[in-house]
Amino acid sequence: MDEFIISIFCELDNFCKELNTYLEHFMLPGDKKILRLQPSRSLSLSEIMTICVSFHLSGYRNFKGYYTNFIAKTYHTFFPKLVSYNRFVELMPYVAIPLTLFMQMKGIGSCTGITFMDSTTLDVCDTHRISQHKVFQGIAQRGKSSTGWFYGFKLHLTINECGEILNFCLTPGNVDDRNPKVIQQLTKNVYGKLFADKGYLSQTLMEELFEKDIFLITKQRKNSKQHKLLQFCDHILLRKRAIIERVNDFLKNVCQIEHSRHRSGCNFITNLVSGLVAYSFLPKKPSIQF
Repeated sequence: MDEFIISIFCELDNFCKELNTYLEHFMLPGDKKILRLQPSRSLSLSEIMTICVSFHLSGYRNFKGYYTNFIAKTYHTFFPKLVSYNRFVELMPYVAIPLTLFMQMKGIGSCTGITFMDSTTLDVCDTHRISQHKVFQGIAQRGKSSTGWFYGFKLHLTINECGEILNFCLTPGNVDDRNPKVIQQLTKNVYGKLFADKGYLSQTLMEELFEKDIFLITKQRKNSKQHKLLQFCDHILLRKRAIIERVNDFLKNVCQIEHSRHRSGCNFITNLVSGLVAYSFLPKKPSIQF
């Protein structure tokens, strides 16, 4: 665990140095005053990011217990200027944007011509408590998935056959999976064959993707004749579409991107992106063995 945390810190620290160099190069002289608006902190930005990311790989189900019982007692020598838990919670929103940039620049895999696409629900509260929920009021929406009604958001993903995330998108729960803006975001830098479930079944969507040299392959209705035109390898890969379900299961149960204890929208985003970054550090991801 020590070597794993050190490797995460080194990756994040190198990225923060590159980010600071880039910002200083393109920032106007008068804009340097913006940096003074940030609160003074004893922990560096990379240290805060490391603690947020390592939590999702620690096995702890509660961040307060992880911070007070694990980081503060076991790894206090790694973070000599550790702050209190309440102060750390105040600093967490400031790493949401750097973590998102790291995920987009370092944590994204490369397309191999075989891509899987799907969405998963992120519940923010129980459906019986929607009227009492205030944190995401006006942001989260009620939606329906294959498992029933829910209240929260949708995380849309595209992955390759190695289990690496290619693109991701967060939307309210009532947004259709075939939304043009969502599809445009998910299919950036994607080519070849794109496998999805019946929720993406649309002739219009298939034609639009075909113009981008992307072949959308989904399960067909029983009375459809199109499945008879598929190649044998496409039938096999369509059966392997469950790999993205395993990735969603990893993100929810191992990386813990979903829980109902959020008290602010900023910390929700920080927790979500930290879980995605933690997944990118996993040495073994769900994959297809050819």
